[in-house]
Amino acid sequence: MNAMLVVILSIAIGLQIIYPLVNSEVLRLITLAIIYWGAGAMLLHALLAFGGRYAFIYLAFTFFFALTVEHIGVLTSWPFGEYSYSPDLGFQIFSVPLVVPFAWIMMAHPILIASRRIAGNWIFLYGGVALAAWDLFLDPLMVSSGRWSWVVTGAHVPFQPEIPLSNTFGWLLTGMGLIGILHLILPRELRKIGASHAAVDAYLIWTLFSGVIGNLFFFSRPGVAVFAGAVFGAVLTPYLFTRWLGRP
Repeated sequence: MNAMLVVILSIAIGLQIIYPLVNSEVLRLITLAIIYWGAGAMLLHALLAFGGRYAFIYLAFTFFFALTVEHIGVLTSWPFGEYSYSPDLGFQIFSVPLVVPFAWIMMAHPILIASRRIAGNWIFLYGGVALAAWDLFLDPLMVSSGRWSWVVTGAHVPFQPEIPLSNTFGWLLTGMGLIGILHLILPRELRKIGASHAAVDAYLIWTLFSGVIGNLFFFSRPGVAVFAGAVFGAVLTPYLFTRWLGRP
């Protein structure tokens, strides 16, 4: 099963490497595949590392939490701002593409692991900041490729004039809620024989590396590379440092 985790994670990363090299319909399909394979890798890690109860509760709660938040966001423009999804993201549930909750599933598990390791009583806060920091890479990429769009009438995210600053605050708010609840309802004990956190470490490091390199050399967004890279890197550094030290 650990070999299967390596294979699925490798496919998810491989698809991200292909992403800037394709266009048109292939790009659309690659976009969807990246999210589903990434979510699959993190769900499999959750199952191997923490067991079936963790994996099932995590999948169900995160899916419905994200679907609810996104549905409210599309209908009311709160808390992210006024935005709409492109039909090319595929099947929708309550005006939200099915793939969108799986993007939350893809990232909330590794962020929860990092939060539990270093944040003490502030797990919800660290988790919210980490998810908001990750979104600094995600949103400009999806907007530039036409997957969703915003109406920007006020302040915008630095180096991202097409995205309102309210989106970052929305991610911070909802991220704190999601990570805080997941921490309360999900088991904390690792299985005696299961996957290590190496896959999570690799995925978080890859997310930072690919976000910086992609924006610098493929997407012509050096401001996004520097700003988002600095924020997400600063958030990840304490976790990666403790992993390097081998602290329990």
